[in-house]
Parts: sequence; structure tokens; C-alpha cells
Amino acid sequence: MIDKNKILEILNDWNLWQKEIDTGVERVDYLQKMEDFLAMEMVVSLVGLRRSGKSTLLLQLSKRLIQKKKVKKEEILYVNFEDSRFLGEYCLQLLNDIYETYIENLNPKKTPIIMLDEIQNIPGWEKFVNSLYERKMARIFVSGSNAQLLQSEYSQVLTGRQIVLKVHPLTFREFLLFQKITIENKLELLAEKNKIKNLFLQYLKYGGLPKVVLAKNKEEKELLAQNYFSDILNRDLIKRFRIKEIGKLELLAKFYFTNIASMISFNKISRFTKIPSTTIERFSDYLTTPYLLHFVNKFSFSLKEQSVNPRKVYTADLGLRNAISFNFSEDKGKLLENLTAMHLIQKQKEIYYFRTKNNREVDFLVKKGAREKALIQVCTTLNDFQTQEREINSLVEAMEELKLKEGLILTENEEKEMKIGNKIIKVRPIWKWLLD
Repeated sequence: MIDKNKILEILNDWNLWQKEIDTGVERVDYLQKMEDFLAMEMVVSLVGLRRSGKSTLLLQLSKRLIQKKKVKKEEILYVNFEDSRFLGEYCLQLLNDIYETYIENLNPKKTPIIMLDEIQNIPGWEKFVNSLYERKMARIFVSGSNAQLLQSEYSQVLTGRQIVLKVHPLTFREFLLFQKITIENKLELLAEKNKIKNLFLQYLKYGGLPKVVLAKNKEEKELLAQNYFSDILNRDLIKRFRIKEIGKLELLAKFYFTNIASMISFNKISRFTKIPSTTIERFSDYLTTPYLLHFVNKFSFSLKEQSVNPRKVYTADLGLRNAISFNFSEDKGKLLENLTAMHLIQKQKEIYYFRTKNNREVDFLVKKGAREKALIQVCTTLNDFQTQEREINSLVEAMEELKLKEGLILTENEEKEMKIGNKIIKVRPIWKWLLD
């Protein structure tokens, strides 16, 4: 086992006890939620795509609490379990040794805040966390890059004792903030309009993973994205699920990336890739666990009908997709639709695609409650007559069936309002909609 002097050295490197650490641009909305959750004295679980910023948020919260004088430096312990110096030592004894080393050397006078980052690396970690929680010996944050953090024994042990916060790649508003642009009102939006539109194209291409956004040039951004994709496959999938058919997993992931915003069925993918449909079904489920892919069902009041219809696939980050995809030609309409899907998911909306009785498709049906619904179409432009006719007719037909008075079409740049019979269709630039 690693000795306590070495443990103390590792902990000192990561914590704010003796030095300042640059924690970058604050993501204020997340930090406010984390601070609010802390006051509820429950275990706070941060989950989300690898490299989406969970570790940085934990360090930002540490600095924020210290600066506000809500806690003293020695009352916060942050542990990063992806530090290579911990490799080969992953067991419950390591957790106990870390805790003892911290208490013996920092001697916190009040109940400490303990942040366990990428904790899923430690088998049985939930027992350690539950023990601290039960004995009121710490206020606890945990983080992980895999949905299994919230499943099986963990969820059973901590049922009713945890709050989950999903951390996503940067929203467009956060992306602008990383570019030192803040938009507080319509006048600021107008003043920065051209700059925002140019930056939106970068966001569409490179996505919202913080370090990719901050990288200096195209080559560095693409290399980072490629490395992150490999990291996710190797650490969160191949290693975790002990996958031996690595080539098939990579092929399927790239197939999905190439076909974002498209209808997919396991049998059709099987015919195209020559991978057995049972393997595709299993690997597809795996690809959702690190929050890499999201599948959207057809809307139906029948769960059986939802399950037998093709699903649409979206990726959590377009930067990853664009760095890996087989598709070298730009399909902006698909990218815009993917961006819309992820924005709605980040806003915790329940989304489906919708087909009318005449088999016309609307990209998104957004449920806002038991009865309230909204319909959204996404396309690059309505300048083409055939596109305009298709998008509007599909939307109006769906509005009739669902008894909705308003519909929304998101495009790259157009903005107007149309009245068709007793229906109102609003057309908005997606970059502006993302800033609402």
C-alpha cells in the first residue's frame, strides 16, 4: 500500500491548503446549485461526460467557499482518483488511509467538505461514503464519468441521501463567456451580433468541452478532441465493460457520430457494418453510459410503439463528433439539430421526435408537463421553396393533431413570424435561441 507521507504529498498538490490554483472561468449556474445543495447536507453526485469540467467545478467551489469565508482552507479535502500516483492502489483501504492522513495532518475544527473526484475507480466506494454520511463526519461531493455511478449498489446504499447534478459541455452562453463576451440584454446582443455569429460557427465545429474551447489553434483543438474520444472509449467503455471486440466498438461509435440526427435501427446498422445486431444493441447501451450518445424515441402514448420504432441519435459534443466522424462533408442541418437536442437535454426537457398520421416528421416534440407540449423544427435555411414547404407543412400538420397554436422553426440566421390560418409559426436564428 502507498504510505501516508506519499498520500499527503499527493493531496497537497491538489488542494488549496498552501497555494493558489488557477481554476479558470467560473460556471456560475453550476456553482450556485452546488452551493445550494451543500446546505442541504446530502451527498452531491456530479456526473457527466469526461472532460466536461466536473473536476474544475469542484476546485472552483473550493475556492469560492474559501473566498466567501464560509469555510477555512483546511476544512476542504479534494481527491482526484485519476492521479497516476494512485494507480494500482484502488481499494477501500486507500480511502480510509486518505481520510486518516487528512484528519491527522490538517485537523479540521469543523465538519469537513470532502470531494472525491472520479470515485468510480474505487470498488465499494459507496460503503465508505455512506459510513461518513451516517456518522455526520463530512459533507460529501462525488463525481464520475459513467452512468453506472448512479446504478446498482450505489443507488441502493445512498437512496434518499444524494442529489444528482449532471454536468454538460459548455452551453453557447458559457462558450461566449470563455471568449470574454457577456450578453445581459438585447442592446448588448445587437452590439456583438457579428462577433457572436462568427463564434457560433466555431461552437458548431469544436463543441463545448472547456479545454478544447480554450486551445489556441485548430490543430490543438482537433488533437485534444481525438484524445478525449480515445480516453472515453478506453477508460469508460473498454476497461469498464472488459470489451474484447474493440474494433467493432470503435466502428459503431464512428457510425453513430457520422449519422447524428438520423433514424437508426439495430438491424439496419447490422447490415451496413456486418456487426451482429445483438452486439450492436449491447454496445449502443454501453455508449450511453459515459454520456457520449443520447437516443431519442418517437412520441407515442404507447410505450410499446415507442420501443418498436427507430430512434434518433445525438452526440453530447459536436467537437468530438467532428474530430472523429467518417463524414468529411459538412451537413450543417444535422449539426444544428444535434445542438438543439443537447440544449433541450441540458435544460432537462423531455424530448421526442414526432410523426403525423400522414408520416410527416417534426424534429422535436418537447414535453413541459403532463399536458403542455411544444414543437420545434430545425433546418439550415427556409430560402429554398421545397425546404420551406416541407418544414412548414409538417409543423402545421403536427400542430393540428396536437391542438397547438404555436410552432417554432430554428434556422442558422433567419428571423420572422408567419401566420398560417389560425396557427403562428415563429422562425428564429438558433444562435439567438440558445441565448434565451
